Amino acid sequence: MACPKEECGVFGVYGHEDASKLTYFGLYALQHRGQESAGIVSSDGRNVTEYKAMGLVSEVFNEERLKTLKGHLAVGHVRYSTTGSSILQNAQPFRVCHAGCSIAVAHNGNLVNANDIRKSLEEEGSIFQTTMDSEVVVHLIAKSKAQGLEESVRHTMSLIKGAYSIVLATEDTLVGFRDPLGLRPLCIGKLNGAYILSSETCALDLIQAEYIRDVEPGEVVVIDKHGLRSFKALESKRRANCIFEFIYFARPDSNIFGKNVYSFRKNLGEALAREVSIEADFVMPFPDSGNYAAIGYSQASNIPFEFAVIRNHYVGRTFIQPSQSMRDFGVRVKLNPVKEIIRGKRVVIVEDSIVRGTTSRTRIKAIREAGAKEVTMLVSCPPIKYPCFYGIDFSNKGELIASNNSVEEIRKFLGLDALHYLSIESMIEASGRRKEDFCLACFNGDYPLEVTGYRGKFQLER
Repeated sequence: MACPKEECGVFGVYGHEDASKLTYFGLYALQHRGQESAGIVSSDGRNVTEYKAMGLVSEVFNEERLKTLKGHLAVGHVRYSTTGSSILQNAQPFRVCHAGCSIAVAHNGNLVNANDIRKSLEEEGSIFQTTMDSEVVVHLIAKSKAQGLEESVRHTMSLIKGAYSIVLATEDTLVGFRDPLGLRPLCIGKLNGAYILSSETCALDLIQAEYIRDVEPGEVVVIDKHGLRSFKALESKRRANCIFEFIYFARPDSNIFGKNVYSFRKNLGEALAREVSIEADFVMPFPDSGNYAAIGYSQASNIPFEFAVIRNHYVGRTFIQPSQSMRDFGVRVKLNPVKEIIRGKRVVIVEDSIVRGTTSRTRIKAIREAGAKEVTMLVSCPPIKYPCFYGIDFSNKGELIASNNSVEEIRKFLGLDALHYLSIESMIEASGRRKEDFCLACFNGDYPLEVTGYRGKFQLER
């Protein structure tokens, strides 16, 4: 697949002497959610310290840097920009000082009314430092006429619309809050009396913290010297958990929205086996995206599973660019087919999704060149036809190969003998939950929050 870009990961600690180091490890576990920038803000109750930079967590922080981030409270962020440019100025947590108080915000999601709020605030005299929608939250909290931080957060939530799981820190308080539809995940953990907030449970596992529960949609969790308390700021008649978190974003060892990601992806593969019966020599994924659905399909169909493509795990974010004659190098440097396994075989590739199709096309071509007799692709989700406005980087309908092309046209473009997508009905059945519990907008165009129209078309180039 041409990978959708991850959104962001947020992490917070209150009440631990090594809060910044725990946050570092938490961000390390959440690295899959954003590889563009990383940042940590810490506090000892009076003094606030921050550091953020472009790059991976391991590149941004080292032992000496973490020693400067003192205190029992910390909030951290890994970022991929869904709104705002890819520059250091837009790295998070975003921190300001207002009326003698420090406010630092780490945000996962996307606000659909941020531009309108920003325009209104600028007309009232607010000066913005970044192009991020997250800065709107800080301005609203700072300008709130409500009494105290908690009521300011409540008031801010009544004004913003969209997807948000936010961790906020002042000098002496950690706050977590989540949009009323629950589009993005956020959970609470505990470690030796310290409280943890995290986008996913895999980060709790790494620091050996106990999972307590999820932050509920519309809930505000406040953690300070008095402990943890919470209140419901907003109510909603429905839930709209992003199902793409299960399909692609979350780590397979995480539990989100009350369900294990690994099990869900295996269920999707099993659902594919119920929909499609194929004669083949083996089933394979393109590591790592299709691994777990491929296992599920293999087990349910009794077709052997093979890792017929090997991933190079040591490829960094950048490498020396090849010459023009070295076609498709960017894809081949990461994945290499095992010709001895593929040659003369009927191959079933299980993939988690197809977004733009260009990367899949290159990978399938490599399988053909390795000598495959037949190549079929099974996709463990329905065709992605509509853009996402809630924090996934396909906000333009023209970027989506399925938006203006039939399955047969996509099959020909990719160079496949057969192509099958999982149906929405089977996907929901695999979840074990109700259709109404999920946001399925990227598949069916039914947006749980009002958005403006689409633009652009995807044209196949053969």
